[in-house]
Amino acid sequence: MLAGEDYDGFDPYLAELRARTREQVAELERARANPKKYAVAIQNLLGSVGDDKAIIESPVYFDYGHNTHVGKGFYMNSMCVILDSARVDIGDDVMFGPAVQVYTPQHPLDPALRRTKILKALPVKIGDGVWVGGGAVILPGVTIGDGVTIGAGAVVTKDVPDNVVVVGNPAHIVKLL
Repeated sequence: MLAGEDYDGFDPYLAELRARTREQVAELERARANPKKYAVAIQNLLGSVGDDKAIIESPVYFDYGHNTHVGKGFYMNSMCVILDSARVDIGDDVMFGPAVQVYTPQHPLDPALRRTKILKALPVKIGDGVWVGGGAVILPGVTIGDGVTIGAGAVVTKDVPDNVVVVGNPAHIVKLL
């Protein structure tokens, strides 16, 4: 899965890991009122956290959590989804608007192969100082450069260079920063 190899998304062990992640998200919610417990809950949920200043608003959904790594000053607004079957690296000072979605799993295009429930996952990398507008979707295998602004509702299907604004479906560059 993490190495880009095919995997069974319905494997009982993976289902168990996803259930554990839901418990960790619930613990995050219970800890919200206590800043020290909240920072520890975020560290327990994610693979790594750059500092104790990360904020994850509720509700939130992660497939596994431990495959997501965030830098310093990370902010995630409510209703975000990270399907982290592969590694998701998020840089320093990154902010997500509400309902941002990051996908790493890829389903086969061939319907016969899809019926096998065998998936592949590709990593996602988001650079430093990125703003991801509400409702944006980042697809498997995408790398987003530093200083990028992704407009609300954009669907990012390919790599984005540093210091640009992208909007639309599929996302395209509208401004150099």
